[in-house]
Amino acid sequence: MKVHERIGGRLRDFIEAQPMFFVATAPSGPGGHVNVSPKGMAGTFVVLGEHRVAYLDYHGSGAETIAHLRENGRITLMFCAFQGPPNIVRLHGRGRAVPVTDPDHAALVRSFPAPPDLHGVRAVIDVDVSRVSDSCGYAVPLMALEGDRDLLVRAHERRTDEDLAEYRRVKNAVSIDGQPIFATPGTADGRENVTGDRHHRGHG
Repeated sequence: MKVHERIGGRLRDFIEAQPMFFVATAPSGPGGHVNVSPKGMAGTFVVLGEHRVAYLDYHGSGAETIAHLRENGRITLMFCAFQGPPNIVRLHGRGRAVPVTDPDHAALVRSFPAPPDLHGVRAVIDVDVSRVSDSCGYAVPLMALEGDRDLLVRAHERRTDEDLAEYRRVKNAVSIDGQPIFATPGTADGRENVTGDRHHRGHG
């Protein structure tokens, strides 16, 4: 394993070339469920700087990442080479979820040069990267990419903004551990991430 000072050069090229990556988060304390999510679709991930990345988070029946970031901000992104020389890159850091209702959302979305669709986006996950490392990846299998699926985009294209807001209210109310995902009494939708907001103050 090698630890790098920043995301740049060959490392950045590798990250940006991968068609998918994995996201890991967990609630605080000894209980609760660790969550790992696969992410794909070209145009939904962007390197914003030597220590900052972001990706588009689309509506789905679960929103564990958002719930965990609200609570503690911890996140790891992992990229694997399924073609070419073996390699695994991990980005450890602290993130915040910037939902469609947040004033920072529109500016962050403009950082993505060619997103496949914006109507179905639920939030932008904005990550300050504190540790960058890569390792061999010798056991990762070689696999050929056939193409992106468009099912996620198609699933939401007929839903209005009001429909999507209701979707978040009904299906994204709490995590599997019972943590609130978006609004809680006395707060604005998506503005509860005290850890993330403090850490990212000035971004956007």
